[in-house]
Amino acid sequence: MGYPMAGHLKNKGGHDVTVYNRNAAKADQWVKQFGGKKAATPKEAAAGQDFVMMCVGNDNDVREVALGANGAFDGMGKGTVFVDHTTASAEIARTLYAEAQEARLRFCRCAGVRRPGRRRERRAHGDVRRRRRSL
Repeated sequence: MGYPMAGHLKNKGGHDVTVYNRNAAKADQWVKQFGGKKAATPKEAAAGQDFVMMCVGNDNDVREVALGANGAFDGMGKGTVFVDHTTASAEIARTLYAEAQEARLRFCRCAGVRRPGRRRERRAHGDVRRRRRSL
């Protein structure tokens, strides 16, 4: 999901974009397709940026990319806005928020929060909406 989002920011938004991907070949492919720059680490990608956006798979990935060795938070300056697009747990969101406060960063969560049974709940609501439309 982050691949096309970054491409949209670059080509449609006209922003300077630096990407990091744990799979270097995928980052190379993005640069070839959209232009922009790639970084070897999240820290390098975040250095000197006003906004840093992250979209990874799960809580462990969030910890690694944002807070791990050479993580994005290490490269961000005071006041940088960190936007997390990962659908992860509320626990990791609270951890990122606390770490951002301590580092004097701004934190924004732009994704759903995983809760047990949430998918089943969404499915049920979707079924109700579909039934109402068909009446």
